[in-house]
Amino acid sequence: MQTQILESPINPRDWAFVQALPQKMVYSVRNDAVPIAGSKETAYRRLAVFKNMGIVDFRNRHFSVNHSVTRQPFHFIEKLIPSLVALKNARRFGRSYNDADIRFAKKHLPENSFVTLDFKAWELTKFQEPSDLFVYADGDTFANYLKESGFSEGTRGHVVLLPISKNIKNEIEQVYFDSIAKGGRAVLDAIALELLYPDKIRHKGQFPVEYVAKVQEDMARLPIEASS
Repeated sequence: MQTQILESPINPRDWAFVQALPQKMVYSVRNDAVPIAGSKETAYRRLAVFKNMGIVDFRNRHFSVNHSVTRQPFHFIEKLIPSLVALKNARRFGRSYNDADIRFAKKHLPENSFVTLDFKAWELTKFQEPSDLFVYADGDTFANYLKESGFSEGTRGHVVLLPISKNIKNEIEQVYFDSIAKGGRAVLDAIALELLYPDKIRHKGQFPVEYVAKVQEDMARLPIEASS
C-alpha cells in the first residue's frame, strides 16, 4: 500500500479558537463562535477548517463539535489527521441492513484490507458490542464488489469502507486513533484500549477523568484479557 503523508490544515490559532468554546451539545455561530473569533468572517473561516476535517457539523447557523478530538492537545492532532480524513470520506453500504451484511463483508474481505473501530475494538477489548464494520480497503475494488453483490451505497449501511492513506504498522494504535477521531461511544473503546495495551500505544490522548473511571468500573465487571 502506498504511503501518503498528510499535513495538518489546522494551525495553532484555529485550535485555540475551538478549544475556547464552552462544553455544550450545540453552538450558535453568532453567540458562541463570533465572540471568540473576533468577527463573523473569522469565525466562519475557522469553522470551515474544522468542517472540512469532519470535526464540526453545521445545521442552520448552529454547529456541533466532536469534543473527543477538540479536547486533545495541538501536538496530538497530527496523529489523528489520517483517521479524520478517512472517516470524512467513509462510504456506507447495505443490503439487508442487519448483521447479515456484516457477515458477508467479513467473509469476502479483500487482501490487504484492515478492520478497525467497532469490530476490531471489540476483538481487542471485549468491552462494547460492535454495530458497524469499518474497513480500510484499497481503491474502489471492494466497493464495486459489494454493489455487484446487491449492496447499495447510502447513509444507513453497516458496512463502512475507509480509504487507505498510509501504511498501518501498529494496528492497536491505529484503532485507538480511529476511535478518538470517531468520537461518541468509540471514545470508551479508546480508553479501554489504552488501559489494556499501554505499551502498544506510543502516542496517548487525553480523556475526561469521569470517562476513564467509568471504563475502569465497567471493565472490572468483565472477564477481559488483553491479547499478547
